[in-house]
Amino acid sequence: MELYLDSADYNEIEKAFKLGFLDGLTTTPTFMHRHGVTDTDSLILKLADIVPVLQVEALGHTAEEIYAEAHRQIKMGLDPKKSVFKIPISLEGVKACKMLRNEDIMVNVHLVYTLQQAYMAMHAGANYVCPLVGRLQDQGHDALSLVEQCVDAVDHYGYDTKIMFSSVRNIEHVRNAINIGVHNITVPYKILRQMSENNFTKLGTEQFYEHTRLMTVKVKDSMSKTNPLVMSDTTLQDAIIKMSEYGFGCVIVTNGLNEAKGVFTDGDLRRVLQKDGRDVLNKKMSDLSYNTPISIESDELLIKASELFKTHKVDNILVTEKGKPVGLLDIQDL
Repeated sequence: MELYLDSADYNEIEKAFKLGFLDGLTTTPTFMHRHGVTDTDSLILKLADIVPVLQVEALGHTAEEIYAEAHRQIKMGLDPKKSVFKIPISLEGVKACKMLRNEDIMVNVHLVYTLQQAYMAMHAGANYVCPLVGRLQDQGHDALSLVEQCVDAVDHYGYDTKIMFSSVRNIEHVRNAINIGVHNITVPYKILRQMSENNFTKLGTEQFYEHTRLMTVKVKDSMSKTNPLVMSDTTLQDAIIKMSEYGFGCVIVTNGLNEAKGVFTDGDLRRVLQKDGRDVLNKKMSDLSYNTPISIESDELLIKASELFKTHKVDNILVTEKGKPVGLLDIQDL
């Protein structure tokens, strides 16, 4: 099934075709009007340079006018081997279709709403027949049945025509098109972006990245560059100020030999205040007691740090280099 973009927005067209797998672009005068295009010929030539196949409108009240408009666009620079001229279904339209097909110029007969219209276009040699699914459904019609009938007609009678599923309004339409077995679908950029999205895929991918990171990234490459140290002779009040300045919920308390006595956390602060009151703020950090800090060497992989977080149920781990404190690893750093 060929996949086309349906748009006249140059910026999104440029982004979409950088993907490298789109088969072509369909556009309409309505799209161009909506985007404020005033020089349609200039835009058409600009688009033709960046897309594999461009499908553009060839309008006229008579077959001769439609035929002449297609040739005018070819003369202005469109490559007939890479251009498809879209013609609204009518007796004059299918006549023009036949005239152009006799010269091997490609045609898409569109604005198709009935099987009879589709049959006329197929029999006139249209390369593409384009039912408008969204518009038909807006009117309460069974658009999917029509598309399926068109595909069946091509298969049954052996017409060299591709059924294009158009007026795509939602991601479900893409699934419908695949199930029916259409030959071509043209979708807006918004739908194109949604086609590869799924929440389970997103969660699985994030998990892969997370586990890969745990197994390949070292602690020193993930931890904050701030080393939140306070000396043991610092008062608790000053240590709280330093904790705020560092932006951590804790500080590393060291002695004069740059050895860690322990880690003081905001949880510890609440506990000592509840026990001793405000007077404790004037105490030195050396007057407080500490549990042996959970530590890890900076060259260890994050997976080991992850195991320590789970085992000890802490939010921060002391990071050391050859036993000297160099910072903290926060659980959010994982």
